[in-house]
Amino acid sequence: MKMIIKALLLVLMVLVYLPETYADNFLLANETQLDEEVIVQKIPIGLSNPRATMQTFMTAMEMVSEGRKQQIKQAISTLDLSEYSSLIRDTRGTELAYALASVIERSKEVVLDSIKSDSTNERYVFGRYSQGIVEIVKQIDGRWLFSSETLATLPEVLEGLLDVPAKHGAINPQEKLPFYIKLRSLLPEVLKGGFLLEHWQWLGMFLVIVIGSIADKVVAWGLARSVIRWKKKHTGFQHLANSVLRPLGLMAMAVIWWLGLGALGLPDTALIILSIAVKLLVSLSGVWSAFRLVDVLYALLMNKARGTSNRFDDLLVPMISKSLKVFVVIIGIIFVADNLNVDVTSLLAGLGLGGLAFALAAKDLLGNFFGSVTVLLDRPFHIGDWIVVGDVEGSVETVGFRTTRVRTFYNSVITLPNSTLTNTTIDNMGARRYRRMKTMLGLTYDTPPEKIDAFCEGIRTLISLHPYMRKDYYQVYFNAYNSASLDILVYVFWATPDWNTELRERHRFLLDILRLAKQLGVEFAYPTQTLYLKQDPNEVTAATELFKPSMTEEESFEIGKKQAEAIFDETLGKGVIPDPVQFRR
Repeated sequence: MKMIIKALLLVLMVLVYLPETYADNFLLANETQLDEEVIVQKIPIGLSNPRATMQTFMTAMEMVSEGRKQQIKQAISTLDLSEYSSLIRDTRGTELAYALASVIERSKEVVLDSIKSDSTNERYVFGRYSQGIVEIVKQIDGRWLFSSETLATLPEVLEGLLDVPAKHGAINPQEKLPFYIKLRSLLPEVLKGGFLLEHWQWLGMFLVIVIGSIADKVVAWGLARSVIRWKKKHTGFQHLANSVLRPLGLMAMAVIWWLGLGALGLPDTALIILSIAVKLLVSLSGVWSAFRLVDVLYALLMNKARGTSNRFDDLLVPMISKSLKVFVVIIGIIFVADNLNVDVTSLLAGLGLGGLAFALAAKDLLGNFFGSVTVLLDRPFHIGDWIVVGDVEGSVETVGFRTTRVRTFYNSVITLPNSTLTNTTIDNMGARRYRRMKTMLGLTYDTPPEKIDAFCEGIRTLISLHPYMRKDYYQVYFNAYNSASLDILVYVFWATPDWNTELRERHRFLLDILRLAKQLGVEFAYPTQTLYLKQDPNEVTAATELFKPSMTEEESFEIGKKQAEAIFDETLGKGVIPDPVQFRR
């Protein structure tokens, strides 16, 4: 767990310090390009003559020895590195600056006043050695720099002066020497021969590769074990692969190779080839590691989100994860390009000039992006909600930058462009407070009115007893005479959080109605045809005694009125017919 936390902190530190690093690299790239391609109109004061160049170099190296490492760039600016490839220019410049400082300390004490500031010659010679010469030469653009010939023979000059104590400056000048020079001075002569590379360099490359490979396996194994122990202690992370942090092992191997190969003092050609390969490996492994750490962060945030009642974070966390991955990819591309010495400044400027054309070409993409922002801000639905958008119906699975995926009830996945969600009606069935059921219960025509009353009242009692049913609003009434049934309206609601609970409670309620009908002897109707035989016209019933063949229309009306009043008195017990005017009020 501690290793995972440290890895996350490492990524955060990288994200914090990368912008500042890129800013410095942009400035350095601009200065380098200006030095190579453009004739400087105004010569820098620190490089205007041999004395100024020597003073700039000595002052910068003194600051470096005091701990101000960033001043090494000022010292490198006094060196003519035009013969070196841009891929290794910074690395070689740092090594040569330390080597030059050590040579000067071992040669003689620098007296700035003895160096002419208005020299009419094109060069100033500081010292001559059997291996080479240290000189400051005037360049075409007017700057005075330590010449490329000086830098080419500088390692051999320094190696010949290793046994010479420093004239001034550092207490222990050995500390400033490049590692490969100190190592080579300790090796026997038999290891200094070879083809293309010296024997000790071949051996060093082999050891660096072996150590890096071992570090890769050890780090990957340790991180995998940590993830396994962490998953055992914490639930909700079983979907996370044990090898989720595997790229960190590759990154450790790449860093070891980068540092190890750079410390061997390889020739320029070999160093350029290996630098391209190793820098590319370091860059890709770093981006891959950051990408996988975003997955770990996503798992942590989603586990927190599942433990809260707020469903907004279920929608927000995937958006944060995808945003971080996009950010990692963009920074990774810039990081890889910068390590390969691609002119990132020109690249970004080109993107700025093509921004309008890109916006026009990516109109739909931008519309989908702003649609996802709208969904995130307005929150018309959450992950898992049952929605209806046009003819699409299903539950929301994911919301991305461009599309929203909906799982239909026949288990297919429909992808909706987010731009359509901003101008389309969204019916969020998952946001319902109540789940409604409206149905007609058809009873047979031979059902007595008393049983209908008892049946309706029994259904109302069931509604009051079922725990999930809404008690303040429901309707159960004899509602219609159908062609083959007497229809009872049942209009009820459930206060359930999801569809599964609704189906379960609907099932229980309908079964209870069926049991109630069986207990009361109520039969449900179904489409039938019944054959009735005409009765004997001479048979006397209670109804035939009320009517006479010679009865007038007024007498028939009077009989119907009296029978209705009698039924009303029996059922409601009021004794009077209510005035219809009061209902109009």
